[in-house]
Amino acid sequence: MTRLLACIDDSRYTQSVLDHAAWAALQLRAGVELLHVLERHPERAGATDFSGSIGVDASKTLLAELAALDERRGKLAMAQGRQLLDAATAHLVEQGLDAGSRLRHGELVDVLDAEPGDRALLVLGKRGVHADFAKLHLGSRLERVLRTSTQPILVASRAFQPIRRVLVAFDGSDSARKVVELVARSPLTSGLECHVVMAATDDAENRSRIAWAEAVLRENHVGCQTHVLPGDASKVLPAYVESHDIHLLAMGAHGHSRMRELLLGSTTITLIRRCLLPVLVVR
Repeated sequence: MTRLLACIDDSRYTQSVLDHAAWAALQLRAGVELLHVLERHPERAGATDFSGSIGVDASKTLLAELAALDERRGKLAMAQGRQLLDAATAHLVEQGLDAGSRLRHGELVDVLDAEPGDRALLVLGKRGVHADFAKLHLGSRLERVLRTSTQPILVASRAFQPIRRVLVAFDGSDSARKVVELVARSPLTSGLECHVVMAATDDAENRSRIAWAEAVLRENHVGCQTHVLPGDASKVLPAYVESHDIHLLAMGAHGHSRMRELLLGSTTITLIRRCLLPVLVVR
């Protein structure tokens, strides 16, 4: 069975990740594998050598106590992680889904690199437990995963709502064309009302580019609305999302940029941050 991977933590996004993963699994007729990674956070200072100021014997005692404390914290984190995974798995199974779970140690990006690469989709929350909600900062781990993952990524918004309309952010780049092809052919977006918007000058060249997108979609029996709208994508697309009650934004990880092979497109990051809806990112 095809499987997707959903990453959960103890942030307020966990329920949304589960709901988006359940929706995607039903669309894809796939199973769900839940992953929780125990990371060592930088705010937890490691043991410090105090031998020069408090004496060797006292230092050994203190270091032993710190090591024991760290061990207890690790065991508690494992227990909490397992409890989180068990509850999340039960929640998905109650919805009739085939669900399993894995608990791992390390950095999320490294763990994902070591995971099997044949998953149909990766689902993550837009922000993690340490993200700044007031400033709408993305989780740092999400940005790193977006830069390195080769699989499509569904970035869950803070709360799930039924997904009926998808907006394809199109700029004519190779990455954007892959998004169109995925929306045209994948069961993930089957049955959704499709809109394709290009934030660019309305000229013959751009109309030709968006006509290609419309042709691919219609060849695969996907009806769509297409628009070339003047302005900056980071402003045009959020406004379109709001005015047309869009439920899912689909976009490429890179646009037209000399640095696209090295850096995630700044427009991609801006749109994920500004648009209060789930975002499907395709490389």
